[in-house]
Amino acid sequence: MKRFKFSSLMLVLGLLFIYLPMLILVIYSFNASKLVTVWGGWSVKWYIGLADNTQLMSSVVRSLEIACYTAIAAVALGTLAAFVLTRVTRFKGRTLFGGLVTAPLVMPEVITGLSLLLLFVAMAQMIGWPQERGIVTIWIAHTTFCAAYVAVVVSARLRELDLSIEEAAMDLGARPWKVFFLITIPMIAPSLAAGGMMSFALSLDDLVLASFVSGPGSTTLPMEVFSAVRLGVKPEINAVASLILLAVSLVTFLVWFFSRQAEERRRRAIQQAIEEGAADSWKQPDARRAAAPVSV
Repeated sequence: MKRFKFSSLMLVLGLLFIYLPMLILVIYSFNASKLVTVWGGWSVKWYIGLADNTQLMSSVVRSLEIACYTAIAAVALGTLAAFVLTRVTRFKGRTLFGGLVTAPLVMPEVITGLSLLLLFVAMAQMIGWPQERGIVTIWIAHTTFCAAYVAVVVSARLRELDLSIEEAAMDLGARPWKVFFLITIPMIAPSLAAGGMMSFALSLDDLVLASFVSGPGSTTLPMEVFSAVRLGVKPEINAVASLILLAVSLVTFLVWFFSRQAEERRRRAIQQAIEEGAADSWKQPDARRAAAPVSV
C-alpha cells in the first residue's frame, strides 16, 4: 500500500486553502437570502439583478477597460525596457536605468500612489493637464506599475534566446527592426502573453493606486467592492466575483488549450523532420551504390 507523504498532504491543504473560499463564494452567489451568511435556498435573482445595478456594472466595465489598456501599454514598454537591459550591454547610466525599471517591484504602493498624485497635481498647475483625475490617470499609474513585471519576465526570456538565429538573419540582409518583429517577437511570444495576463490581473485587482489617482466618476471595481464591504457584503458582489472567476477560468483554459495544440503541432513537425531525415539517409547510400561503376 502506497503511503501518503507529508508533501502530498501539504499540497492538498494548500490547494484547499486557495480554492475552497472561491468555491464557497460561487455557491453563495446563488443564495436566495439577502444575508450572505444565511443560506436561503437556490436562486439566480442576484445575477438577474446585476442588470439593474448600474453603478456596480459601470465599475466593472471601467475596470476591464483600464486593465486592457494597461496590459497593452505595459507589454510594449516592458518589452522595450527588457530589450535595452539585455541587448544594450554598455551605456552610461545602465545601472540606474535597471534600478528605475525594477523599483516599482519593491516600492510600497502607498508611496507610489502618493508620488503619482503629487505629480498629477503639479502637472495640472504647470501645464493644465490633467484637468481632472480619471481613467487616464489610473491607466498611467497602472502602466508604470505593471511594466516592471513585464520587463522582468521578458528579460528572463531574452537572456535564454540563441543570438545566432538573429545574427544569421542580419547576415542575410534583414534589417534590425525586421529581425525584431519577425524573429525575436515570435520567440518571446509566450513571455509577452504571460506579461500581458499578469498586467491585466494586477490592474484589475489594484485598489491602492486607483484610490490615489482616481477622481469623481472613475470608481473601479476594487474600490466599489471595498466601499460596499465596509457596510456589509452584498449578494451582488458574490455574483460579480463569480462571473469574473468564470471569465478568468475560461480565458486560462483557452490559453492552455491553444498552447497545447501549438506544442503538439511543433512536436509532430519535429518528428516528421526527423523521420524524413532518416529516410533520406537510407536512400543516399543506395543511390551511391547504384551510381558506382561496376568492375568486371
